[in-house]
Amino acid sequence: MRFECASRTHVGLRRKINEDSLFVDSENGLWAVADGMGGHEAGEIASTMVTDALRCLPRIDDVEERTAAAIEALRRVNGDLIELARANGDANAKSIGTTVVGLAIADGSFCCFWMGDSRVYRLRGSRLMRVTRDHSLVQNLVDAGMLTAEQAETHENANLITKAVGVDKSFEVDVVRGDAQPGDQFLLASDGLTRVVPDDELAAKLRAGLLEVVADGMIDTVLARGAPDNVSLIIAKVL
Repeated sequence: MRFECASRTHVGLRRKINEDSLFVDSENGLWAVADGMGGHEAGEIASTMVTDALRCLPRIDDVEERTAAAIEALRRVNGDLIELARANGDANAKSIGTTVVGLAIADGSFCCFWMGDSRVYRLRGSRLMRVTRDHSLVQNLVDAGMLTAEQAETHENANLITKAVGVDKSFEVDVVRGDAQPGDQFLLASDGLTRVVPDDELAAKLRAGLLEVVADGMIDTVLARGAPDNVSLIIAKVL
């Protein structure tokens, strides 16, 4: 399968350091966004360790095996980050971590894997489908019927996530599988985009034109709305 791709990352307007990291390998059908956390450059270290680990993977044609290899690489990074946090004096080993969302596509199928609240969407025709489910406190409250999806977006604890690479020895990645057809567009994004631009607007932007123009437009929209966080995105289109 062949792909067209555009990717962007921006520090935003309120942060001094960009703790997001991108991995793009369109030739082999593998992409990822990692949104680091921890401050004092720790988040930048964590997200970079994730994308570096994915960059070291060998070429694997089978989408399931490719996904399994990526998850195993993340498992190793998880252990390394816990040890790094301990070496820095954090007894709870929770000071250095990163979300990650990855996408593998081959032979008409996709596998999406993630930990945290970075997301993947699929646009097919005019319909935008959110592939991932946030690992977050507010998503748990939505699932329990205690919040609406609209309330969750502006909740004071919207930034509290329940899973991430590097925060717990109990390592569990969620995986969703589906089909990938020519014309499908997949958007991978950190919450710096999705908290500022709602799903219906994302869909409209993805339908608007050339990928490079769309990617620039998404960044411009976030900046125009104050860009409170780092923002990163990858758009991969199946040709």
